[in-house]
Amino acid sequence: MRLLLRWFINAAALLLIALYVPGIEISGWYTAFITILVLGLVNAVIRPVLFVLTLPINILTLGLFTFVINALLFWFVSSFIDGFVVSGFWPALIGAFLLTLVSWLAGSLLKRP
Repeated sequence: MRLLLRWFINAAALLLIALYVPGIEISGWYTAFITILVLGLVNAVIRPVLFVLTLPINILTLGLFTFVINALLFWFVSSFIDGFVVSGFWPALIGAFLLTLVSWLAGSLLKRP
């Protein structure tokens, strides 16, 4: 049940991000749910590989390059999901940061006691 609630919260957050961040567009709830699902799969499979490959630059930037990796994956997901458009790197960076923040907050609030 908690997983479905987090999925719903992240989809709603993605819709709100699309409303307030210029350069990010999403067509509706269905697209938001699919985008969150695909983004979760991409973050589970591709992100660890990218993190290991870019570990030296991540160490040099004291972990800030992780934001770049998140933005690039956010932008990458928009390239193959119809109805989800990210028009550049900066909207992707802002959107990925906000979505990460909301996901972290939802995870901490829905943690089991």
